Amino acid sequence: MLTDQDQEALTAAQAQVNSLVLGKAREVRLAFVALLCDGHLLIEDLPGLGKTTLAHALAATLGLGFQRVQFTSDLLPSDIVGVSIFDAQARRFEFHPGPVFANVLLADEINRAPPRTQSALLEAMAEHQVTVDGTTHRLPEPFFVIATQNPVDLSGTYPLPDSQLDRFLLRLSLGYPDETAERALLAGEDRRGLIARATPLLGGDDVVRLRQAVTAVHASEALVGYVQALLARSRHAPGVRVGLSPRAGIALLRAARAYALLQGRTSATPADVQALFGAVAAHRLVPEIEAGSDGAALAMSILQDVPVD
Repeated sequence: MLTDQDQEALTAAQAQVNSLVLGKAREVRLAFVALLCDGHLLIEDLPGLGKTTLAHALAATLGLGFQRVQFTSDLLPSDIVGVSIFDAQARRFEFHPGPVFANVLLADEINRAPPRTQSALLEAMAEHQVTVDGTTHRLPEPFFVIATQNPVDLSGTYPLPDSQLDRFLLRLSLGYPDETAERALLAGEDRRGLIARATPLLGGDDVVRLRQAVTAVHASEALVGYVQALLARSRHAPGVRVGLSPRAGIALLRAARAYALLQGRTSATPADVQALFGAVAAHRLVPEIEAGSDGAALAMSILQDVPVD
């Protein structure tokens, strides 16, 4: 259970991000879910809808070491993880860390880099380490990747393989703002200036402590059974070629615990699972080509097919 001080800091952090990314309270909450689960976040939407703004607002609020990498077609793996350079004076190779050695890494437009470069992030995301020239280097803790991509302008892009999509705990889209939020964005100060003046409200120790608190949130046997039923249904649902793995189920339970914690509760409920199922499952489901459905529609169908006992 969180202390009152931790709960207040977490509430204030969400409020600050919501003041910077207007009208997207649900998406901001999901971003905090990914952070508290020791997972990674994929933000997928059209240009200009606030993907990078959300990432910058999170980083500014966390007050952790932050790096941004703009993924392009000529980006090399060494541009991300670092490179060993021979020091003639010392007569040995010295490792020069890349931008991945940060607490928060923004991988902007990740689908514009070739697969070899995308895969350079795979070990980092899964193991919190990178291996260069046979030597393993640990990444700082906490380590959190926020990746963005544009799903429409696909010219010259390289879709992420399923194995890398699975490394993202959640995928979310922002969508267009409502009328009130859009008016405030148009009439208000530039977001970059506001983010530059944002106060760090959480630190590395706070994030580690909050992640430990997530593991203490109770998930009943009935809730575990409900998640298992969703997994089983996904493997036999019409239109699904590849269903959800046990790792997806683990991710769903972790996310439900974090979702409950963000609302000050000590137990996760089926409502938490239902609120998160699309964000956790849609990018992991592989539709049949002839089905004509996407992962989000399949996830909604699966959710409707499985009753809560």
